[in-house]
Amino acid sequence: MIEVREKPKMVESAFLVGVQKPGESESETWQLLQELEELVETLQIGVVGKEVVRIRDFQARFLVGAGKMEAVLEKAVAAKSDCLVIDAELSPSQQRNWETASGKCVIDRQEVILDIFHERAHTKEAVLQVELARAEHSLPRLKNAWTHLSRQRGGGSVQRGEGEAQIELDQRMVRQRISRLKKDLAEVIRHRDVQRKQRMRIPIPTAAIVGYTNAGKSTLLNKLTGSTVVSADKLFATLDPTTRHLILNDGQKILLTDTVGFVRRLPHKLIEAFKATLEEAVVADLLIHVLDASNPEVEAHHATTMKVLKELGADEQRIITVYNKMDCVSDNFHPPGGVETLGISAQTGQGLDALQEILSRVLAEKAHYRNLLIPHDRYDLLHELHERAGIREKKVLDEGVWIACTVPSPMLGQVESFVTNQ
Repeated sequence: MIEVREKPKMVESAFLVGVQKPGESESETWQLLQELEELVETLQIGVVGKEVVRIRDFQARFLVGAGKMEAVLEKAVAAKSDCLVIDAELSPSQQRNWETASGKCVIDRQEVILDIFHERAHTKEAVLQVELARAEHSLPRLKNAWTHLSRQRGGGSVQRGEGEAQIELDQRMVRQRISRLKKDLAEVIRHRDVQRKQRMRIPIPTAAIVGYTNAGKSTLLNKLTGSTVVSADKLFATLDPTTRHLILNDGQKILLTDTVGFVRRLPHKLIEAFKATLEEAVVADLLIHVLDASNPEVEAHHATTMKVLKELGADEQRIITVYNKMDCVSDNFHPPGGVETLGISAQTGQGLDALQEILSRVLAEKAHYRNLLIPHDRYDLLHELHERAGIREKKVLDEGVWIACTVPSPMLGQVESFVTNQ
């Protein structure tokens, strides 16, 4: 792929610019700027200064007024920053105007997140999704990439300048790459859909773990299932969905899927690119919404996740709300009341039994309790029940195997003739 706007390799320091838009409070803008600082530091770039610019009307040239732009540049120069990071979505022309005025690399919040995803993508699907988002982000920025070439060579309308020819060539190459990436991604998604349908043939209930980035979703999955999914105290540690099998304390079975974390002002290109991955949340029987109780912005994170879920059409799902990292908060903090809201610590195990109880209760509402007496010549059915049902109790008798279990709805017809009152 053509790297239209490849950033300097020696960028080590950044000056951050928050944009307080009409209707936003200054504290909200500073909170977003603090989050941007975490995002930038995730790229191993140090932050040497921050500034908030308040605007009343959007300006076409720089987004902010020329005077405010010059004031920001003075501070960025004084801070000896290598690049400027604008906490807003810049148009291609605005980005180029900032670079021309500052003589520095200038990127916006979208590009920071795209770069993080590019570094963290490992599976074929995640790599393709990120590359597609980056290619679509780069395409409109080609227009200003060749301004150093001549645009005029003669008077005829048929004749074209070197710059125009190069732009058309590059645009064609990027469009071809976008088309190829979409085809490759469609094939990968098709394979994953097949795998999902195979899972759904065995009607084990599913739950998707969703939430803000770095809330502890992967740690929770690991603690509940004993798996070793990558988890770390950093933003977007996990991009790829991971599904693990969990047998609850009462014997019921459920499939848990860890999903990519959300963040405020997540680029729409990434939401679109990761829709196939996030569909795990749409098709799940229920959602476990994980929140970082130790983060002062926890309620804003809750709102962000619900907004993304609504965009995906998953906000009407049954949701269990989990306030994680309770071991890191003061005794004065209490999760909001609610039958399916609780505080836990995935790190220490605090509250996980209570979470399992809620999961068991929710699943039981969709399951069917039965006492069955399976004849000894129907071990095929007994094996299927072990695979698909939640076995709570089992006894081997002379006349057959007695079991108390939760039967999935699709299996009711198979077992009704074996129901017993014993």
